[in-house]
Amino acid sequence: MSYVGPDFDPQPPRRPRRGPLVMTVAALVAAGVAGTLLWQAVGDAGGSDGAKPSTPGAGDSSSVLNHTPDPAPSGDGTEDAKRSAAPSAPSVTARTSPPSSGGGSGPLRGKVVVIDPGHNPGNSKHIGEINRQVDIGTNRKECDTTGTSTNDGYTEAAFTLDVSRRLRTILEAQGATVRLTQDGDRPWGPCVDERARFGNRAGADAVVSVHADGSGAGNRGFHVIMPGSVDAGGADTRPIVAASRELGERIAGNFLRETGSAPSNYIGGGTGLDVRTDLGGLNLSTVPKVFIECGNMRDAKDAALLTSGAWRQKAAQGISEGIVSFLRG
Repeated sequence: MSYVGPDFDPQPPRRPRRGPLVMTVAALVAAGVAGTLLWQAVGDAGGSDGAKPSTPGAGDSSSVLNHTPDPAPSGDGTEDAKRSAAPSAPSVTARTSPPSSGGGSGPLRGKVVVIDPGHNPGNSKHIGEINRQVDIGTNRKECDTTGTSTNDGYTEAAFTLDVSRRLRTILEAQGATVRLTQDGDRPWGPCVDERARFGNRAGADAVVSVHADGSGAGNRGFHVIMPGSVDAGGADTRPIVAASRELGERIAGNFLRETGSAPSNYIGGGTGLDVRTDLGGLNLSTVPKVFIECGNMRDAKDAALLTSGAWRQKAAQGISEGIVSFLRG
């Protein structure tokens, strides 16, 4: 997503970071073992995963700052992305995806995870609907946006839906009950306030909103957005700030390890973490929730990764391992 429109206003000047990304080595090792098994089971058959990058020290900020990402796959990968990510035509009547079967004998049995694929492939055909104002607690903003795209036209909405479906498959294999806020099954939306309420009503143990950024060329890398403390109007994030930060830290560390992508070089001071108080999807949440910007679609090198099916599988794997690590403590 680009920082324009609902939830995405230009960001205010940043205060200096107070500390590096904090991750426990034990959690990463445990998640890595589980992730390796799952990768072999559900990896993208259309591409080679290749050698996984080594894990920088979880508490070593120099390891994160100096991390060199894997080279981009050969070719621009656009055709691969279009084939694997294009959703079916949305139904006018369907509003939300049904609960997954879940509930198996895996380590996440009894856990509920909500995945929020950012934007919607149909938003561009419903500008009037997505431009209407909704209450986000602290103020009012547009319902949603169309999202961004690569220079070759691969949309953020297609990307987020593909990664979210892959993520659902991985988590279900571990016994979780997984729900998507939209699954290409509705013509537009949902609005940002509805996305937040979806996770609340589900009683989710964790919610992750999947996005890709639309920043300038040369801005590269991923970052995880976590809720800051808000107590205004109908928004009160204070009960979920600490848990959401833990979720965000665990996702960031595992995403780095699985994808080889470096933390953002333009947001978060090299930590891969960002705190915001202007996002309706976070402000209105009453359960632990974060956003992840998986890369910058407007940078050619990042776009080559985002349009690769094999890389998107790694992205889903990294996010899932962060969720597993969080839910298992």
